[in-house]
Amino acid sequence: MDTILISEITCPNCGHKKTEEMPTDACQFFYDCENCKTKLKPLQGDCCVFCSYGTVPCPPIQAGTSCCK
Repeated sequence: MDTILISEITCPNCGHKKTEEMPTDACQFFYDCENCKTKLKPLQGDCCVFCSYGTVPCPPIQAGTSCCK
């Protein structure tokens, strides 16, 4: 199965959505909403903002391996 690198991230504060390309070599721990400027952080138990707020989990999780710690 091919790894999907594009995910739509949704800000839980204002609902703004943006399509972003996920990094393949690192987890993204922070994401600034371009609409309301809220700094998103992963929810407890998630490794990155894409796993918490994206439509597709990060590449390491898709691959079935542990994510960056």
